[in-house]
Amino acid sequence: MLKNPLIKLIDFFYPPFSKFLPIKTFRYGVTGGSNALLNLTIFYLSYNFILFGQDLKIGSLTITSYIAADLMALSVSFPVGFMLNKYLVFQQHGRGVQQLILYGVVTVSSLLMNYGLLHLLVGYWGLWATPSQAFIIVLMSAFSYFFQSYVTFRERA
Repeated sequence: MLKNPLIKLIDFFYPPFSKFLPIKTFRYGVTGGSNALLNLTIFYLSYNFILFGQDLKIGSLTITSYIAADLMALSVSFPVGFMLNKYLVFQQHGRGVQQLILYGVVTVSSLLMNYGLLHLLVGYWGLWATPSQAFIIVLMSAFSYFFQSYVTFRERA
């Protein structure tokens, strides 16, 4: 299984951080950062090379290019992020469906906030899409960490 080699690889880099970060927080940062990088890469490729910065038209529905790119990136980063959290960071067995639902609630909340912030930063303020998305990822990562730690994957008695 891939789980043990990945944990060993992540933990190999932990010693310099061990004085000020718990191992769980370090693992969350590494896996979350990796998943955020995956999301941002897919967003960039989708926005620039699949959509070419053009809005996506599906029948009479028009989706702005930056929102369509965000949805494309989310379709990959959501399942990857859940698996990384469940099996590498929080390492809990059982309660998978409940955890998936709670993880989905956080993702939907983040998606709604992401949607609003993307429209604000790109649609209204005219900032570049990819740097705006990178900034939003940082904000949503902090929100997600606290929710996942204290709600979704918290250890139950």
